[in-house]
Amino acid sequence: MLNINNPNPTIVKIIKPFFARPRFADINFHTLWSVAAMLTIIQIYAYLHVLDILAYKLTSIADNTRKLNMLFTALAVIAGMFLGNDITALTLIPLYLNIAKRYKLPQILPVTLIGMGANIGAAFTPWGNPHNIFLVSRYNVSPLKFFEWSAPYLILSLIIMLLVFLFIPKNEIPTQKTEPIRISWPPTIITTVVFIFFFFGVFRAIDIIWPLIVAIVLALAINPRIMLKIDYALLLTFTGFFIFISDIQQIPAIVNLIHDMVYSEISTYFASTISSQVMSNVPSTILVGKFTNYAQALFLGSNIGGFGSAIGSMANMLVLKSFNQHGSVSKKKFFIQWTIMQFARLITVIKMVICKILSLAIFFKTVIKGPPYVL
Repeated sequence: MLNINNPNPTIVKIIKPFFARPRFADINFHTLWSVAAMLTIIQIYAYLHVLDILAYKLTSIADNTRKLNMLFTALAVIAGMFLGNDITALTLIPLYLNIAKRYKLPQILPVTLIGMGANIGAAFTPWGNPHNIFLVSRYNVSPLKFFEWSAPYLILSLIIMLLVFLFIPKNEIPTQKTEPIRISWPPTIITTVVFIFFFFGVFRAIDIIWPLIVAIVLALAINPRIMLKIDYALLLTFTGFFIFISDIQQIPAIVNLIHDMVYSEISTYFASTISSQVMSNVPSTILVGKFTNYAQALFLGSNIGGFGSAIGSMANMLVLKSFNQHGSVSKKKFFIQWTIMQFARLITVIKMVICKILSLAIFFKTVIKGPPYVL
């Protein structure tokens, strides 16, 4: 029988680590403030309907199905870079589906491409994906270094997308008639200036708290309801994972286990890619990032891991939700074909990245005879 007043030392030694207290210093406040500022600025742009207006104008120049798909996907890529993949998917997919239902156009492939385009564009910038902000903060990545990582990934992804477009027929569609709609330039310009201010905060040129304060003040000045649209659940997710990881970092057995899974570039790459499939790429990046120094491998794994399963990225869930709300074809058929295309792209990019790593490793070993290639 267990004696509470005089517990067994062995049992205490085993269970004590599981009751460790989180350390305040383990919470990355630079990441939290950066994500909060990003979410605020994105919601300001959403309120100003900048993306809706651009999409509305682009549809007026599309005279066939291939051009319409290319324009929407291109806009998704560009919007994902600045507004993030979530807002992009929520805005563009309903707009496309309204046109598709009106003229009986294909829905499954175009919506899938819009969602993929949003993910691709979001991976290119530090603020496009919340976990990219964490990577910049965690590893103190410079702007030049970050874009050295993201530019090849963007180019590779766009090449794959262009190949897909070649198989989309050029069926003629009626040109969309558009009414003259004007962007509200004064608040849009001010928001863009705040966005530039935010850029310097992300890379620590200035304290990130100042862009956050300015963004909140701007949102309140334009319309206080903007603050109600912010994804506070995402901020709680980041905070919760910082606390959770602070706890498990004090348990040697778990620390050793995770270190054994991320001991190299390849293992870090696969650990982040695979874990993203079951826990989404934001928490996966925070978890893996606390135990590895291979920042570029983690960047590639987490962003590529956003493809594949429905929970690989929050944007994936929003694509499915938007289609279920606005699509007119079978939801089951869409989910099956969407999943097949998601995993097809995931496997294709994984293979290309691995071939790049292996070819460079062989080059260093046989030609230069220097150190192995580090992601």
